[in-house]
Amino acid sequence: MSNACGHDHPDTGLTLGQIVRALDEAEARCASGGERLTPPRRRVLELLLQAGEAVKAYDLIARYGPDGVAAKPPTVYRALDFLEKNGLAHRIASISAYVACSVGDRAHAAAFLICDCCGATAEVTPPEGEALRRAAEAAGYALERTTIEGHGRCPACRIAA
Repeated sequence: MSNACGHDHPDTGLTLGQIVRALDEAEARCASGGERLTPPRRRVLELLLQAGEAVKAYDLIARYGPDGVAAKPPTVYRALDFLEKNGLAHRIASISAYVACSVGDRAHAAAFLICDCCGATAEVTPPEGEALRRAAEAAGYALERTTIEGHGRCPACRIAA
């Protein structure tokens, strides 16, 4: 996504040190769960962390290789599927984009605030997440992932309007 609204926004990307730390933590988390953060999975997560915002899969495909060499779509989609299933990334269905998980240390319900002006996203903990899990259990379901999406305007876009 990008700043298509014509006013300034704070930089949301991580520093190189933060990205390296997040990748190392993701690798350790995968290993503790008996999974591997393979080079393609690591690269896709790195791209999500670098972006600091929601990114469409075709943009990840285009940015994947060195010197602008695109990846094969199945490589990126398989990596995204793995990252999502392991709680390292989330898919934001309403904008068909992916974002690195900002919690990253445990499975959790996620809620996203999405700016309809600039496309910025913020991950927040939904207050009803635990209640939804309990309701699902009472109905005999075992939830694996929950994502709630709310649309509106971010602080920068609200001020600019």
